[in-house]
Amino acid sequence: MTNAQSSHPPRKGIVLAGGSGTRLHPMTLASSKQMLPVYDKPMIYYPLSTLMLAGIRDIMVISTPQDLPQFRRLLGDGSQYGVSFSYREQPTPDGIAQAFIIAEDWIDGASCALILGDNLIFADHLAQILQKSARLEHGATVFAYQVRDPERYGVVSFAPDGTAMDIVEKPRSPLSNWAVTGLYFYDARVCEFASRLAPSPRGELEITDLNMIYLQERSLRVEPLGRGCAWLDAGMPDSLIQAGTFVQTIQSRQGMLIGSPAEVAFRMGYIDAEQLRHWAGRMIKTELGRTLYAIAGGQ
Repeated sequence: MTNAQSSHPPRKGIVLAGGSGTRLHPMTLASSKQMLPVYDKPMIYYPLSTLMLAGIRDIMVISTPQDLPQFRRLLGDGSQYGVSFSYREQPTPDGIAQAFIIAEDWIDGASCALILGDNLIFADHLAQILQKSARLEHGATVFAYQVRDPERYGVVSFAPDGTAMDIVEKPRSPLSNWAVTGLYFYDARVCEFASRLAPSPRGELEITDLNMIYLQERSLRVEPLGRGCAWLDAGMPDSLIQAGTFVQTIQSRQGMLIGSPAEVAFRMGYIDAEQLRHWAGRMIKTELGRTLYAIAGGQ
């Protein structure tokens, strides 16, 4: 850690796993969307792994009052991964940016990342991209990905020199096909900026409005995720199947794991081989457990 970094509180991370999952009814009538399986793991494992790859070890899960107990049972306090999990309720779905108001006292002046609970991001060099963003001390970083249906997302448009000009939430006539993904890195001012937001016409504190504050002061960095990267939003039946198929294909063909907090914890040095073998032993009847055991050097 550099002297410049040591004067700042450690970065924190939020997984926003709220909402009622109406686009996945009836599957989500009795269970949180983020508890549904994406191939061999619960959906929430994937965003958790992304934050851990960024070097973030203090993570809060925000969800509905009825779903939060499920996440506590699944994840515990995080000690099995060498990290710390906290939990907080979002009683009503009042917007993504509301997460920073809900968690303001927990964030306590630190810089903070946020990832949506249904987002899966994959790239060979993902750890380097994330850790670079996590070292940012001023401004914000978001990621853009080319999609066929940009009207579903916040859309960023670029000037000829590649700098971001504007971000529009769910535009009817998108100016580009670059969607802003559900992963955001913010500096220590994020809670202050979130508290200034007014609800949008649909009654939500919009993450796009928060990003626009940074854009207007010229401190928003937009990192395009190009070839070799995959971003999947598993919030609808088709995309849930696509995400599961993608994970199954990569894992079975290349022998690498995607979205395994235990593996990430081991690779990042948060836990040692003995701890990983212990965790893998609890799932040894599964292919995931056997793969983790092999990664830990088990016989």
